[in-house]
Amino acid sequence: MPRLLYSPPSPYSAKVRMAAAHAGIAVDAVVTDTNAQPPELTAANPLGKIPVLIADDGQAIYDSRVITQYLNRESGGKLFPRNAAKRLEAERLEALADGICDVLLAHVYERRMRPEDKIHEPWLEKQWSKAVRGLDALCADMPKLPLRITAGHIALRATIGYLDLRFAGKWERGHTKLKRWAARFDQKFPELATLVPS
Repeated sequence: MPRLLYSPPSPYSAKVRMAAAHAGIAVDAVVTDTNAQPPELTAANPLGKIPVLIADDGQAIYDSRVITQYLNRESGGKLFPRNAAKRLEAERLEALADGICDVLLAHVYERRMRPEDKIHEPWLEKQWSKAVRGLDALCADMPKLPLRITAGHIALRATIGYLDLRFAGKWERGHTKLKRWAARFDQKFPELATLVPS
């Protein structure tokens, strides 16, 4: 069984765990502390980042978008449509969701890693504005929630879960459509809802 090195709060880890579950691929999910840089992690990914999927043949697969593509191939196309235009739509949604997470994590790390007097508020505001633009774009053109979801839908649900975890009370104003979308996702796919960032 493939091993997945992951962290419960990580939106990228959540996306991959949800994608594997949706694709019907069982994984041995191993909680991994990136701060400790354990040898299993750094041997699999020299960057020391999660998630990392270690296939049965020992091959290490990273980052999360590479993993979703791998899971799609292994599952016979359960995460991305075969139609080129629809596939591009799914890939763009995944990229936007991941990009929002990138700037949110930059925001979190700035506050977590720097002393209070070294935190650069203008930089934080710039990062937050990127996240808000992404959320606004999603609300302006809400992704449909079909019975056959894609890795893009899964990435968006993981992103909303991360917003709820780290930015509760700060992101919701003007983005209630996304809150409703997440609630509908959880109703349709309760088995995936348990894997959002926690």
